[in-house]
Amino acid sequence: MITPIPTSWTNLEDMIRRLANGVNLLADGRSNATGAVTLTANQATTTLTDARIGTDTVITLQPTTANAAAEIGAGTLYVSAVTKGGLTLTHANNAQADRTFDYALQG
Repeated sequence: MITPIPTSWTNLEDMIRRLANGVNLLADGRSNATGAVTLTANQATTTLTDARIGTDTVITLQPTTANAAAEIGAGTLYVSAVTKGGLTLTHANNAQADRTFDYALQG
């Protein structure tokens, strides 16, 4: 995970080291723009709140359970709204409480 860069610097060498570390991690395909979400049982929507989400953010979902994979396969999961700081996932309304996904944010 990338350590957040401070807004003020007291040590130039520390700033350069942290920036270089962040660039190297990004070059290796790693960022801190990831998380996990479980679809809300007995509801047709799930709200994902994440301060890194903006109106132009694209989310990639990776199912981590069989029921999550089945939700993808059924074609019933989609992003129905995106706002600054969150998005809404629309999905099948059922009692399954283990439809869990890892996600990555871009943009």
